[in-house]
Amino acid sequence: MTSFPTDLSPLTGRYTIDAAHSRIGFIARHAMVTKVRGAFTEFEGSASFDGSDPSRSGGKVTIEAKSVDTRNADRDKHLRSNDFFNMDEYPQITFVSTAVHRSGDSSFDVTGDLTIKDVTKSVTIPFIYEGTATDPFGNVRVGLEGSLSINRKDYGVIWNAALETGGVLVSEKIQLEFEISAIKDA
Repeated sequence: MTSFPTDLSPLTGRYTIDAAHSRIGFIARHAMVTKVRGAFTEFEGSASFDGSDPSRSGGKVTIEAKSVDTRNADRDKHLRSNDFFNMDEYPQITFVSTAVHRSGDSSFDVTGDLTIKDVTKSVTIPFIYEGTATDPFGNVRVGLEGSLSINRKDYGVIWNAALETGGVLVSEKIQLEFEISAIKDA
């Protein structure tokens, strides 16, 4: 784990998420016996960081619901349908931060409004700072990783099927995962 530098001022600035080197994913239980992992392949986001007062930092991410990918075309089609994301009516999932709090040497809690299917709930994502590097093209990159659990029913994603052996086909609890590489704007 990389420690945050004592002086955060060099990190002050605006950042753009590099979607080609980032991942926004999820994990759901399937048939109560295994996990299905998926990701969204189309998203964009930006953030600002204030090294003198991290609480004045913030960001926004927009995810295209149609880009859901679980490596199974039939399942992805079902996830895009009215049973789950209803992407024709609700094409985007958004997260807009409302507060940033430094929670440790290399961690931040980012609270914000997560909107899925026009339902907005406040959530807090604990992020770990993974480091800063200058890439071969001269871009300053910052790496962050975070995750949280949500109940999909809280967002109107309620479809399910009962199993003969008891339980349901898809878990209500969904783990969201964020692996972010952000480039500092010039």
